[in-house]
Amino acid sequence: MGTAKNVAMDPAETLAHSGDSYAIETFDLTRRFGDMTAVDHVNLHVRYGAIFGLLGPNGAGKSTIIKMLTTLLDPTSGTAAVAGFDIVKSPGDVRRRIGYVPQLLSADGALTGYENLNLFGQLYGIASADRKRRITEALHFMGLTESANKLAKYFSGGMIRRLELAQAMLHRPAVLVLDEPTIGLDPVARQTVWERLLELRSDYQMTVLITTHAMEEADALCDALAILHLGKVAAVGKPAQLKDGLGPGATLNDVFAHYSGGTIQEEGNYRDVRQARRTANRLG
Repeated sequence: MGTAKNVAMDPAETLAHSGDSYAIETFDLTRRFGDMTAVDHVNLHVRYGAIFGLLGPNGAGKSTIIKMLTTLLDPTSGTAAVAGFDIVKSPGDVRRRIGYVPQLLSADGALTGYENLNLFGQLYGIASADRKRRITEALHFMGLTESANKLAKYFSGGMIRRLELAQAMLHRPAVLVLDEPTIGLDPVARQTVWERLLELRSDYQMTVLITTHAMEEADALCDALAILHLGKVAAVGKPAQLKDGLGPGATLNDVFAHYSGGTIQEEGNYRDVRQARRTANRLG
């Protein structure tokens, strides 16, 4: 495949011109659990309107970064700004400006699609008249209008994911954070979710941050991505740039292997496997 070229791989690379504002910035973001450093002085800059991917093997620090950016976990040191607000100093302002779709189920199977969205609208404090309009728009946008009065427990996996995206976008967040957005979905449902994410970016100028293990997904969706290894940013750039850096014919799988240690790593522990299988089962 050839020798890797010396392309820009500085973890602090902005991927934008100096002076641009960013939807997400991290400044030496660090999280330790006892003697273990899960995230080690991470510096990232994500432009408004971009789809940015966090890639890395299990244990690389992806989920910990997501938890800090969504204010679910405080950093040990360093900080970050999301939609212009500091995650440590202004966590409430950050939460009002983000949408978050975790791996675990966030839709209530005992409620209809409409009722799930109405509940989220109430939680976000959207006024009743405006809430009805936004729910109607969200159902249409996600292709769920005909299933609005159907219990979510009878939805297919792809429909559930689209409902969860509708929930997360209902309050028009500046930043949408997705943890493994298509895990367990069949190819058709996965493609549908990809299309909706691209439309969110184009129609609503929404910034999207995703974690994924699927290189095809990262290549198809991401304007830029960062590959994490042992809590640090090993490489950051546009997918094409990263592939070119390894030489002609390189794939994103090659890039991932090169910067994440070059070896196939064990995919988590028993709890990780059980959680992944539960997620896949409820979406399947």
